[in-house]
Amino acid sequence: MNILGISAFYHDSAAALVQDGRIVAAAQEERFSRKKHDSGFPSHAINYCLAQGGVGSNALDAVVFYDKPLLKFARILETYFSVAPRGIHSFLLAMPLWLKEKLWIPYRIETALRDAGIGPPPDLYFTEHHQAHAASAFFPSPFPSAAILTLDGVGEWATSSMGRGEGNRIELLKELRFPHSLGLLYSAFTYFTGFKVNSGEYKLMGLAPYGEPRYVAAILEKLVDLRDDGSFRLNMDYFGYLDGLTMTNDKFAELFGGPARVPESEITARETDLARSIQTVTEEIVMRMARHAHQLTGEKYLCLAGGVALNCVANGRLLREGPFQDIWIQPAAGDAGCAVGAALFAWHQIQDQPRQADGRRDAMNGAYLGPAFPDDEIEAWLRARGYPARKLAEAEWPATLAELIASRRVIGLVDGRMEFGPRALGARSIIGDARSPQMQSVMNLKIKFRESFRPFAPTSLVERVSDFFELDRPSPYMLLVAPVRKERRVTWKDGLDLSIRERVNLARSDVPAITHVDYSARVQTVDRAVNPRYYALIEAFEKQTGCGIIINTSFNVRGEPIVCAPEDAYRCFMRTEMDCLVLGSFLLDKREQPAWRETVNWKKDYALD
Repeated sequence: MNILGISAFYHDSAAALVQDGRIVAAAQEERFSRKKHDSGFPSHAINYCLAQGGVGSNALDAVVFYDKPLLKFARILETYFSVAPRGIHSFLLAMPLWLKEKLWIPYRIETALRDAGIGPPPDLYFTEHHQAHAASAFFPSPFPSAAILTLDGVGEWATSSMGRGEGNRIELLKELRFPHSLGLLYSAFTYFTGFKVNSGEYKLMGLAPYGEPRYVAAILEKLVDLRDDGSFRLNMDYFGYLDGLTMTNDKFAELFGGPARVPESEITARETDLARSIQTVTEEIVMRMARHAHQLTGEKYLCLAGGVALNCVANGRLLREGPFQDIWIQPAAGDAGCAVGAALFAWHQIQDQPRQADGRRDAMNGAYLGPAFPDDEIEAWLRARGYPARKLAEAEWPATLAELIASRRVIGLVDGRMEFGPRALGARSIIGDARSPQMQSVMNLKIKFRESFRPFAPTSLVERVSDFFELDRPSPYMLLVAPVRKERRVTWKDGLDLSIRERVNLARSDVPAITHVDYSARVQTVDRAVNPRYYALIEAFEKQTGCGIIINTSFNVRGEPIVCAPEDAYRCFMRTEMDCLVLGSFLLDKREQPAWRETVNWKKDYALD
């Protein structure tokens, strides 16, 4: 049975294909359209999933959309009417898109399938938004039964939900409703500190360790009425998203000492302290919700999804201090993952098909669910364009790349199936030497074109993770932050009064390029059984250097989606100061490539100018 799941029209549109309960393909539209966080209907992603699954013209059995548009539309209308006549401007901006597109989902699906040569399926389903999140959290997890926690901005009405999964069923037991939202609260501070809502939240998380939690009391006294079970109410007098076009208002600015930071301007102590404060409050809310979910369900394990579940600092604390023996987070925890959740909900909950869970391995295939490009296609593409490359034999591939990394060369890596979700996991990655004190600054400023304070993530051999970090289990999806082991740290008694730019360059451990200012790292572990080639590369690096860990960051520049095809990768490679590019078995040296000529102002397109 072929079931297509779709998420669209908010941010990170995506499609996923489930065949007889197995996830065979999933991808975000942005990777094909090259438009960051593309919210449009995911026609390219749908076409890819159908092709990958070999779905014929009359072989699609069901399509599942990730929320209920009419219910969401009713919530939007009710919200606007409740604040009228305030909010008329945002109301007038929103209505044309709803009337033109968002209320016509069945027609859009039928048209997209027809364009792909696929007839209309017998069944079309609509899950609720948090049902799709919950399904994406539990059904692919390794747990036979578990508590479920979903946290995001808003679905139809729910902003957080709490439930339980067992076997092939999920049940949502409690929910928090709009406008009281942890995701929107965090986004309000993202906006106020000068970052972009729905994409800059991870920057706020990365900024937090540079600050002090001096605004926590003000947040809990003025903005958030927090209860013991993790539920809360927001004081809407301080927020602008109900009746305006901004997340916060003048009263919010007055509370925190002046107007919002202008994007791209200098970051001050106020922004770092605000980041630390809202991160502290967020972690406290997540911890209280998790404790209540444990009491409510009696389960030993917890599954997480929703955009807030990408807050890997909160996830790490929940793992270390929470009441659960283990947690599992959907790697595409945001709205993109709802495409997977919607399809699995139809297979298990609607079709009542069984589910297998062995308690060890999940069903996400390492999140390697996107397109792959075989060597013969890559070779033909390189020849057609005249790009010099050396083909590496399988036996020499790991050692050659390891030697380049050890010599402090920076490599763009495209190998195998593209990752599903916001994290590069060794298939569409930029990799480098974690031992280099200069590598964080070099990669941020000369390759990623992003803020210098942003930390890089390590990839560790799964067997070596405890050698470097205070972590005793795998972290395959880069969704857990863990402390660097104390014996590896370099402690600085002075330097706290330095600027962010100066503090970035202080080596804080013997793997300084991946050690954040608070001696933490966002860890990815790699398992030989899941990605044998990437494992072999790090294993070869360990044999050469004695260090079983490398830098892994996403293959893109700031403002650009992660690369998908060889053409995307080569373009990014030539626009930056990367030294080498690996496309499958082919190694390209920057020094040997023909002169690169731009036809567009790409820095302006990506808001880098």
